[in-house]
Amino acid sequence: MAGRVAKLLVGLVLGIASVAAADGRPVTIAVLDFELIDDTGDTAARAAQEARLRMISDQLRREFSGRGFYAVLDNAPAAGMIATETARHNLHACNGCELDIGAALGADRVLTGWVQKVSNLILNINIEIKSVVTGNIVLKKSVDIRGNTDASWSRGVSHMLHDMAEKKQGGR
Repeated sequence: MAGRVAKLLVGLVLGIASVAAADGRPVTIAVLDFELIDDTGDTAARAAQEARLRMISDQLRREFSGRGFYAVLDNAPAAGMIATETARHNLHACNGCELDIGAALGADRVLTGWVQKVSNLILNINIEIKSVVTGNIVLKKSVDIRGNTDASWSRGVSHMLHDMAEKKQGGR
């Protein structure tokens, strides 16, 4: 049990604080686009929410690169594979297809993200980062937001990134 806890802690530290792999190269990540889980039946907001999913996916990629968390890879070489898997199921719950996508891109890590819409007032933004080689989760974060707007979605992602930056800097 203590060994598993130690491995988990090491994985979390490596997942957040490491900007270079053992060979000195930057740790690479494939950031897959956020997906929406919407059980509300609200089809009127679908187009705006799709735009927000793209917005926060791009925001996360820019911030990961800009803050030096990871070297973010271009997903274009695996676009066909991503489209095929997305048509079948959500990438965050696809029994390892996200790892296959990450491997096809040559990534060290792969990130899946999803927004769960409880109502137009209550939403939840989630990310999960896995090691492509082991499949182990190296980081899992979630933030609740209030309001189904561009600003609230962006603030939610910013909050997660701020929290990650604090942990990377040792809580400062």
